[in-house]
Order: sequence, then structure tokens, then C-alpha cells
Amino acid sequence: MERTLAWISKHRRCVRDYGTRPEHAEAMVHLAMIMTMSRRLAR
Repeated sequence: MERTLAWISKHRRCVRDYGTRPEHAEAMVHLAMIMTMSRRLAR
């Protein structure tokens, strides 16, 4: 779990709360994990 949170915190949009709705924050976390996993799979 701690490693996953570290991966998410590497993305700027997930560190700060820019959105006013929880759905936006959830979408940014999903997007960050998609980007992280796609980079790992591309290697």
C-alpha cells in the first residue's frame, strides 16, 4: 500500500486537491495508476 501511494504522489495532480468534487480526485488517481502501469508494461 505504501508503495502504491508513493507512485500516486509522483503525479502533480494527485498531490494537491485541485478539484471541488470527489469524483475528479478519484479520476486523477485512476489516471495516475493507468499511466504508471502502462509505463511498467512497456518496459
